[in-house]
Amino acid sequence: MCELICVKPLNRNVMFSALMTVALLSCVALLAISASGSKPFEPIVYYQWQPQDAVGLETFKSGTDLIEAFRNSTEPAYWEYADDVRSPAGMPMLGTAPAASTGWSKAGDMTAGKDYSTTNVQVAGVDEADIIKTDGSNIYLVSNGRLIIAKAYPPGDAKILSNTSFGNFTPNELFVSGDRLLLFGSGREDSYEPWVRVDGKSIMPPRPLSSFTSARLMDISDLSNPRVVKTIDIEGNYMTARMIGDYAYFVINTRPYIARPEVKTPDEIIPLYRVGSGDFQPVAEATDIRYIPPRSISSFVTICSLSMKGDGGDLVKETIAGSGQELYASPDNLYITKSSSPYYYREGSSGNETTSIVKFHLSGGQITSAGSGKVPGHLLNQFSMDEHEGYFRIATTRGDLFDDRNPSTNNIYVLDSAMNTVGSLEGLAPGEKIYSTRFMGSRCYMVTFKKVDPLFVIDLSDPRNPKVLGKLKIPGYSDYLHPYDETHIIGIGKEAIDAGEDKTSSRGLDFAWYQGVKMALFDVSDVEHPKELHKVVIGDRGTDSPVLTDHRAFLFDRNTGLLVLPVTVAEIQGERTSDNQYGDFVFQGAYVYDLSLANGFVLRGKVTQYESDEPFKKSGLYFHGDRSIMRSLFIKDVLYTMSQSRLQLNDLDTLEKLRAIAL
Repeated sequence: MCELICVKPLNRNVMFSALMTVALLSCVALLAISASGSKPFEPIVYYQWQPQDAVGLETFKSGTDLIEAFRNSTEPAYWEYADDVRSPAGMPMLGTAPAASTGWSKAGDMTAGKDYSTTNVQVAGVDEADIIKTDGSNIYLVSNGRLIIAKAYPPGDAKILSNTSFGNFTPNELFVSGDRLLLFGSGREDSYEPWVRVDGKSIMPPRPLSSFTSARLMDISDLSNPRVVKTIDIEGNYMTARMIGDYAYFVINTRPYIARPEVKTPDEIIPLYRVGSGDFQPVAEATDIRYIPPRSISSFVTICSLSMKGDGGDLVKETIAGSGQELYASPDNLYITKSSSPYYYREGSSGNETTSIVKFHLSGGQITSAGSGKVPGHLLNQFSMDEHEGYFRIATTRGDLFDDRNPSTNNIYVLDSAMNTVGSLEGLAPGEKIYSTRFMGSRCYMVTFKKVDPLFVIDLSDPRNPKVLGKLKIPGYSDYLHPYDETHIIGIGKEAIDAGEDKTSSRGLDFAWYQGVKMALFDVSDVEHPKELHKVVIGDRGTDSPVLTDHRAFLFDRNTGLLVLPVTVAEIQGERTSDNQYGDFVFQGAYVYDLSLANGFVLRGKVTQYESDEPFKKSGLYFHGDRSIMRSLFIKDVLYTMSQSRLQLNDLDTLEKLRAIAL
């Protein structure tokens, strides 16, 4: 069920792969027990969590101390070699695989007084790296491993100014600030070594390929010839980045590619980095690396900052033992979270699903450790977190959606500036899970789902006493919530149909069939009785939009009411035979709407980069194409859409195609 809950204003989603991993490991363990004739698995006990005080970050006493913590970790190692095969010293390791009375602020404003749109971000004043940016005259984008800079406006002058490839560097996201552009991506160094024979067996070389995250600061004062002015390479995988003022902050996850029992020196564990073409060296001394007690480490998180002026200045970095899954940043602080499983544990164990939160203070490029906290459950995504008037708020789901022994509940916790838990609201929508959350000032809007969509309105004006103000139950759910104004919110997700008693009984599950993409405008001016003011459903089952998983794909201009939604549309041809019937793909592009409180979603027209329906006729269960629209933006009277292979210009009023530029 999906609900929207309204709460009084406050002062200002777990990963499927992880679930599958836990389930697989559990099955393996049960099979092993059965094969050995051991007694059955002990009864499952539901852990009762009690509020905890903040825990300060501590540093390792020595390199030996760090090694021991790594060896004794209860977390699984990423990879373990046999026969004492280790990587050569000095080589980078392979990273892990993958306002108003309510205090509402216009975080969803993508124009901010400009005549062009910017990236849709969560927090006003905190930019988020993306695949495309504009300064109102030019467009900067990454596509197929290249940086492309295009003259964008006026449309008659639109053309590619530069198209840059980087060899062993593949850019993925970027920031633009004045005459500087910062790229984030993956770098590689070929270091192939032959397989060796040991006792008649072939042994894989320790480092057949080295990979790392690379950040490249570029001078774009000459748009036709962008020039790299600084390169930063850090062992590990890029997580995400934010830009606040003149500084970019980016986060790297690193899990050493090494056998735990064979560690002899801390430099075999600590992430490596280099500036420019210099040698790789440890990112920090062992005694400078912090951890959250009690310690159990198998990976590291490194937070870095770089100036967006000149040559970027000195690289500032802070490394902690652990890993990061989600990140939230305000103009002053950065929070990194890690949720731990399992949901279940053996009787007598003290373990339970919890989320650890590490806080850092940001100021002028400096990064200062500011403590840590812990709450029950796991969070959905970055929108499950928020900071307002010195308090940190976080929404989590705890338990299992389909297990009566450990039923899921949804909760909100409030932590003070020192990361002590001071308030909580627990037990929302039992048996459901969070599908989307949006904090707006002193309110939180939460959507949960199992069969219908409850939208909860939650009051956070008293941080120590959060409470539900109201809720609305409607079919379907919202994956993303976006502010329209102080008392209205846009929801984007899927329509849903109750599976019916026959299906739920036969499967032993209470569920609903999701349908096409749904957009709704909720009126929360009466917090006790929120209502769905307008809605529109696009396509049938199989219809999808990148906005459901990536808010940066959403374009909305409050001043004009322009709303652009990239979407792949599936429609049932002929008679519908069942509620879980998928449609055939018939369209990919962008739906362009005029949105107002009075008229709701009025379709202005559609934009596509496909010139015929032949690609849809050839599609199977999934649709993929290099002209599928991923992003949209506008500059004055022109709408720009981006796919992997082209940048297309359409008249913003008539949606007439003006031209297309091959990428």
